[in-house]
Amino acid sequence: MPVRVRITLIFSVLVFVILGLLCAGIYYFSYQARINNIKTRLTNRAITTGRLLSQREIFDRQLIQHIDSSTTLSFKNISVQVYNYLDKRIYSYSDVPGDTMTVTNETLDNARVKGRAYYKQGDREVVAYHYTDNNSRLVLIVAGQDTQGKENLKSLSQILLVSLLLGSIFVLISGYFFSKGLLLPIKNISKDVAEISAQNLARRIKTGKSKDEWYELSETFNELLNRLQESFDMQRRFISNASHELSTPLTAILSQLEVNLKRERSAEEYRNVLQSIYQDVQHLAKLTQTLLEFAKASGNTGGLEIDLVRVDELILNLPSAISKINSVYSVKIDFDQLPEEEEGLLVFGNETLLFTAINNVVINACKYSDNHEAVVSLQAADKTVSIFVKDTGQGIDSSEIDKIFQPFYRIGDTRTEGGFGLGLSLVNRIIKIHKGTIHVTSEVGKGTVFHIELPAAKSLEGIAKF
Repeated sequence: MPVRVRITLIFSVLVFVILGLLCAGIYYFSYQARINNIKTRLTNRAITTGRLLSQREIFDRQLIQHIDSSTTLSFKNISVQVYNYLDKRIYSYSDVPGDTMTVTNETLDNARVKGRAYYKQGDREVVAYHYTDNNSRLVLIVAGQDTQGKENLKSLSQILLVSLLLGSIFVLISGYFFSKGLLLPIKNISKDVAEISAQNLARRIKTGKSKDEWYELSETFNELLNRLQESFDMQRRFISNASHELSTPLTAILSQLEVNLKRERSAEEYRNVLQSIYQDVQHLAKLTQTLLEFAKASGNTGGLEIDLVRVDELILNLPSAISKINSVYSVKIDFDQLPEEEEGLLVFGNETLLFTAINNVVINACKYSDNHEAVVSLQAADKTVSIFVKDTGQGIDSSEIDKIFQPFYRIGDTRTEGGFGLGLSLVNRIIKIHKGTIHVTSEVGKGTVFHIELPAAKSLEGIAKF
């Protein structure tokens, strides 16, 4: 069922129920008003008759009957019966000759106890009223058929029923057009989204001026498109840069082979060519391995082995690992601010990836420090574990700090240092996978500090780790 029809039906049903309750309320209160009016008028007739009967020296029964017949009430089949304290009928009157009412002793006793009792007998409403004064104690039974009131109530019920039906039809029709206007923004959003593709990610959905739910939905889609466009742009740059980095050594290898296969060469020349090709192949293998690590870190945590990792043990393994890469590099470790309990140094994560991230940051610090030394310090708080890597190099200009984590990005004066520009991007991906953050503070000419912050394992107890 289309949403438009569903909204129309739900809206119509709700309005139908509300109108039905309103009409039922009007009918109920009108009915109660009619009953109260009947009680009041029949009671007044009983009081008048009781007063006349209690003054026997002035009025006789024939005169009272004449007065009863002359009294106008908008009732039909009026009947009046009066009983004394011995339950003996002492007076009666009826519009229809010979018409009498059945009155039981229980009815008379009920009237004496309550003062007034109301009930129905056939088509007539009846009031039993207990009248007392200094001269007499009487129970008066006054009955009548409220034909006019019932006709008015019947007319009211017909009017309410017709109004309910017409109102429901009107609501159904107006609700159909109302739902069309209500769903128009969604239709426009759907139309705009349908026209957006990978080749047209720059287009955005019109949000309008009113800050309503449709505006929030459009803004959410636009934010999603911004993230998608950023991801696509990053992917395009990555593919372009990776293709360039891979094609460069391959082109060099092919060129050297092509040139050297054109004629016979000496063994020494072949050895030089093979040595050059070997270096290019090493470069290509290293680049391929780095790309594989980058792809692994760019995925989700579903395929990673997550366990408790002691960060201080990872850092203690850095000096030997760094010295294997370059004997000139050195690492100075500062553990002056460690917690007394080892639980404060535990984090949830993949040990291999975390070590790769920290190791890459330390290699960069050693590479660009004047003395090829990196200072690594560790601090633990209630909810986080912080790693600081400091170097004494040339520093990074503030305009480039936000770019150093982009794949294949290299600062202008560091291109001659080698590498592929993937190290810090790989670090950033690994830290994000582990729900951590990495911040950089640098001062040109003095050095740079990388601050890696990871959530402590004790702060994740009882909740999902990743």
